[in-house]
Amino acid sequence: MKRDGKIDRSHKFMLLIFFMVLIWSAIKPYSFLTWILEALPAIIMVLVLALTYKRFKFSTFVYLVVLIQTIILLIGSKYTYERNPFFDYLMQRLDLNRNYFDRVGHFAQGFTPAVMAKELLLRKGYLKRSKMFYYIVISIVLAVSAAYELLEFVASRISGVPGYMVLSYQGDEWDTQWDMVMALLGAVTALMVFGKTHDKSIDILDD
Repeated sequence: MKRDGKIDRSHKFMLLIFFMVLIWSAIKPYSFLTWILEALPAIIMVLVLALTYKRFKFSTFVYLVVLIQTIILLIGSKYTYERNPFFDYLMQRLDLNRNYFDRVGHFAQGFTPAVMAKELLLRKGYLKRSKMFYYIVISIVLAVSAAYELLEFVASRISGVPGYMVLSYQGDEWDTQWDMVMALLGAVTALMVFGKTHDKSIDILDD
């Protein structure tokens, strides 16, 4: 993919998938107000990336990660994070004590900011690879995770939607801490397990 003003075909296709899932998620959601609150972050994320596309084009790897993240958000907005049908099935089948779909969401919430922060900081020349660089990226992820928890709290208080629907703590007093742990695991996985794959996608930009 060359760095020019044109929109890459694969990016157009991913955008189309996003809009298809967005429309699907809006059809008979569990709660329309909850759908708005949960789908809004996905919509804002895609809107910001679209508006800044010509000024800073991320690698295809990042856009794919963002697509997966937004799909998770939109599925959560349709069913709520504690009523995901597939994870309900797993809960019953494996005799689990909760629906773990929200853990998947927070893992992705750590993975996505990690690859975005890594690529932005490196390609803009703000930082070079070092132990401190990875420490900063992980710190950014944890800051994003904490900010999201605060936004969920504020959204619940302002909208009047019960906290259990927005926060999806399912009776777990340590749910917020587990959410941040999953975000941390997502960031570490992005940097250590998928680091080389991401680097190859960045290299393609310079071809």
